[in-house]
Amino acid sequence: MADCTTLESLLEMGFGRNRADKAVAHTGNQGIERAMDWLMEHENDPDIDEPYVPPAGNVVGPVTDQQSVDQPSMDQPSMDQTPADSSELATQEAIDALMQEDDKRSMTEEERKEQVKRLEELMRVKQEERRERERKEELEREKQRRKTGQELLQIKQRLQDDEMKKLADHRKKEKMEDRAAKQRVRDKIARDREERAQKFGGGSSGTALASPPPEATSPPPADNPGPPPAKKDYDECRIQVRLLDGSALTATFKAKEPLASVRVYVQLNGGSDQDFTLLSPYPRRVYTEMDMEKPLQELGLVPSAVLVVAKK
Repeated sequence: MADCTTLESLLEMGFGRNRADKAVAHTGNQGIERAMDWLMEHENDPDIDEPYVPPAGNVVGPVTDQQSVDQPSMDQPSMDQTPADSSELATQEAIDALMQEDDKRSMTEEERKEQVKRLEELMRVKQEERRERERKEELEREKQRRKTGQELLQIKQRLQDDEMKKLADHRKKEKMEDRAAKQRVRDKIARDREERAQKFGGGSSGTALASPPPEATSPPPADNPGPPPAKKDYDECRIQVRLLDGSALTATFKAKEPLASVRVYVQLNGGSDQDFTLLSPYPRRVYTEMDMEKPLQELGLVPSAVLVVAKK
């Protein structure tokens, strides 16, 4: 009778026949609450609405003669039970069956509806509890996901910081190497200037400015001085011009060519479009526009001289 009561209650609550059969079978007919719990847990099973097929040896329904022969009856005493225990058990089962039958016969339509209503309320409470449990589980999963995301973000930030630090160190090293290379170039240019000054100007500028040439002592008058040596006339003049970038140009000009010829030569071969002037370092003299029309011989630049390009 208990099987019929649980099954009928589930059917009256709106559950399908197949679902009700499975709930009663899988819960061992332990009451309507256990059956409802099982239905709520397995409502999303793909085979929930398929007909229930009992496993072999466990047939739901009336017991056949063969089953009653193969399986011991609950009313028959087992080998481990004494006759007294078997009698008491059979009496108790009979009383329970009569009480369930009386309860079923005495239940009116209103009582049945009230029972269904209580069961629906119980089901609603169970569903609310399940939804609350699922909500808490979802919140916990979301917290875990955010925690994992924050940890990954921190790891990514640390990697970016390390990469930026390495890049900054690399750039600093490159700047130091570039500064050292520029210093080596400046030192080389300074040495080249000094060497050219010593080669073409008779010494470095510092030496020329610091120590003026000593005055030549006049030789003692000879008793019979001869005629003065004839001054050699030069037709050509070798001019070296030091440019702004430290490089030098060397060319040969006629002694009677004006200084403007040297200036035009520098403009054509110096690679600079800036306006400039020429000066002589030893002794220092800045040539003006009027000097540009004078011949090199008149300016004292014959037979050789060193000129320096200077910005105006």
